[in-house]
Amino acid sequence: MNTSPSPSGPEYADGSSVRLGALVPLTRPGWVEAGRHLLAGLDLAVREVNDAGGIDGRPLELVVRDTAADPERAAAAVDELAGLGVAAVAGEYHSVVARAAATRADALGVPFICSSAVLDALTEEPTEWVARLAPAQSHSWRIYADFLLGAGRHRIAVATQPSVYWASGTRILRDHLAHRGGTVVELDTNALTPEALCDALVDHGATALLLLVGHPEPAVPIVRAVRGDRRLGEILIGAPAGQPEFPEWATLLGEDGAGIPFLRYLPERLGPLGERVGKELRERLGEAPSFVAFEGWDTVTVLAEVLRSHGTDPAAIAGSWPHVAVEGTRGPIRFSRTPGIGVRQWAWPPVQVVDRDPAEPDRFRILHAG
Repeated sequence: MNTSPSPSGPEYADGSSVRLGALVPLTRPGWVEAGRHLLAGLDLAVREVNDAGGIDGRPLELVVRDTAADPERAAAAVDELAGLGVAAVAGEYHSVVARAAATRADALGVPFICSSAVLDALTEEPTEWVARLAPAQSHSWRIYADFLLGAGRHRIAVATQPSVYWASGTRILRDHLAHRGGTVVELDTNALTPEALCDALVDHGATALLLLVGHPEPAVPIVRAVRGDRRLGEILIGAPAGQPEFPEWATLLGEDGAGIPFLRYLPERLGPLGERVGKELRERLGEAPSFVAFEGWDTVTVLAEVLRSHGTDPAAIAGSWPHVAVEGTRGPIRFSRTPGIGVRQWAWPPVQVVDRDPAEPDRFRILHAG
């Protein structure tokens, strides 16, 4: 457990701060790179709020808890943060972890903005306490399925692991592709070695393999095996969940990690605000910021606007979601009720299908936009 450094900015006459809880995967088995980018965005926005005078003269303080991709740990963190009197909870990257946090926040009556998790069923029942910035999985993964069809890939194999998130993604792909002449076959990576998986791809005549698995294991060994199999030279490897987004992917796989399309939530061109924030994030991270870092910045910016306009009472914060109108780094942010989604949803952030350019793996190519 840790807390961010003392708030920066002007000296405040009132020593009391407005506390925001932040849930972030910072240790394994969490996706640590994603957590680092998410926290960089959250922290940068907090510092900018405080440099501008805070919340009605009170500094904003980020109280950070590491979820380590553990749903029970996240739920316990929400309990702890509620006990500390946070005005709201924000963050999280992993969908199953965010679902546990959202469920607990709803039960306790704590406002929660989910920054980066996409699972449609973030809560079992509709709730007024939770809002989400990331697109729902059903929205973005259908866009990804349309990209596959447009690229002439109709026989899709998915390498899977047991998970609500991966099962949901498989169902979305199968349902969307079935009406458009596509087929989906599941290959269980717990039962198949990478080499046996290659044999199955040949047997099924798959034209695309989607990695619905964790990173780096087993995603990296699977990519190496497929790239090294001469029978599969024409197959498209895809990773809709975004495994190739972060530098570790390129470090581990080199040229083998290029040309693998994934989803990211950025516009084709950032506006002036996005450009400014992106520059600041790059300096903090020492590398190009991912869309996850922008999600973090947007999250705190939304909450700061809500706190200024509606105060720090939890019920007032949750009641403000329908009235949010904030300029984010990736476009104007508003929350609405979306059919099939139980939380207040930004419908929709920009969605792209991109890959790492085989000629220059540190450069991303936009292949499709939705």
